[in-house]
Amino acid sequence: MKALWAPWRMEFIRQEKREGKCVFCDALESRKPDREKLVLHVGRLGAVLMNKYPYGHGHLLVMPLRHVSDLTDLSAEENAELSSLMQGCLRTLREAFNPEGFNLGLNLGRAAGAGIEEHLHWHVVPRWFGDVNFMALLAEVRSIPQHIAATYDELRPLFQKHLEGCG
Repeated sequence: MKALWAPWRMEFIRQEKREGKCVFCDALESRKPDREKLVLHVGRLGAVLMNKYPYGHGHLLVMPLRHVSDLTDLSAEENAELSSLMQGCLRTLREAFNPEGFNLGLNLGRAAGAGIEEHLHWHVVPRWFGDVNFMALLAEVRSIPQHIAATYDELRPLFQKHLEGCG
């Protein structure tokens, strides 16, 4: 049996949990972009955040503003805006980083891999040929080529450009 190690997630696991407060709802409390909380865009019904513990460079999260845990609980209007936000993420990441592909994912429930199952969110992960290299395979370390704050500063103006009027 093979084991998948993700030691960079330990900070998330060990962090103090705010009782009764969802980490996403907390980040979105001001309903505006926030560099410290990695909020890139807030629309009328949805938002885009950078993943604080990314699987790869440029890993984004798209989510409804409303605290909801299941895809079937979204209204048609929420679903439409979230789809537009995901399209905006693709445009933005293509312009910023020129990825060769993307992984888009939604994990519903802990058994499906949801780390934060109480607030629905999609993962948008840009991919490049060779981005899973010896560091991840042998040393169990992911190599992120840019500081997360610098990535935020690079992406934020592009979100303003690509998501203007969305939500």
